[in-house]
Amino acid sequence: MFAYPHGTMANSIEVGLRGEARMIVGDSDTAISHGTGIVAVFATPCVIELCEQAAIAAVGDRLPPGITTVGMRVQVDHLQPTAVGHEVTAEAVLKHIEGRRLTFAVSVDDNRGLVAAGKVTRVMVDVERFMDKTV
Repeated sequence: MFAYPHGTMANSIEVGLRGEARMIVGDSDTAISHGTGIVAVFATPCVIELCEQAAIAAVGDRLPPGITTVGMRVQVDHLQPTAVGHEVTAEAVLKHIEGRRLTFAVSVDDNRGLVAAGKVTRVMVDVERFMDKTV
């Protein structure tokens, strides 16, 4: 369990929590737009961003004020292209809690099936203390 300031605990964070994020792929979400390729398909950085959003959705409303999660590790295989105009849905399932580390199994689907799959690890932090490290 992660000890929060003022003696509160993360007892509402538990394995099995699920989050989802959806979007319609637009021109600004393509590999061309992100400079990561020459094809007008859903860019891998956007796939990762959608996975992160799903992981945040899984735990976001269960964190006490002043606490958030930050990205630590992303391991995602981008398996299939998705064209502009198609909807994509990312799902994150909390699979493992190790201290402040939360590891999610993530997947992204479109109307044709699996687009990407992997793991995202996020770390619970006190926002104020975390930001103090950036100075």
